[in-house]
Amino acid sequence: MFNQDFIDEVFPAERTGEFFEALFGGAEDGAYDIRLSFQEQQEKSLIFHFELHQRPNQCLRCNLTTGLPQVFQRHPIINAKGIAEKAAQMAGFQDFSWKLGNTVQLSEQLHYIPLLIEAK
Repeated sequence: MFNQDFIDEVFPAERTGEFFEALFGGAEDGAYDIRLSFQEQQEKSLIFHFELHQRPNQCLRCNLTTGLPQVFQRHPIINAKGIAEKAAQMAGFQDFSWKLGNTVQLSEQLHYIPLLIEAK
């Protein structure tokens, strides 16, 4: 259900460039590329990740990504709320809540921010 077509629809690849254009005035100024990935579906919950992939010749540091959940939560280009709404609708959740978790560092080149969607 949450295949690559869904991911491309709700979070197209060009969204990273749009985000950094709005934030810094230039798409090339970001240290990472943002990708959405689907992780898991349970009876009453969905888990997605906003993956932050280090760009070549850039440094992905914790101080760059730690505060991002608060930024992503309200940034209209990221549109976490819209993604949550579409995913919840596809899963058949009539009433739901969503939140972004803390940034997780998997490696120096990859961090992620969990997007948790839960049916009420």
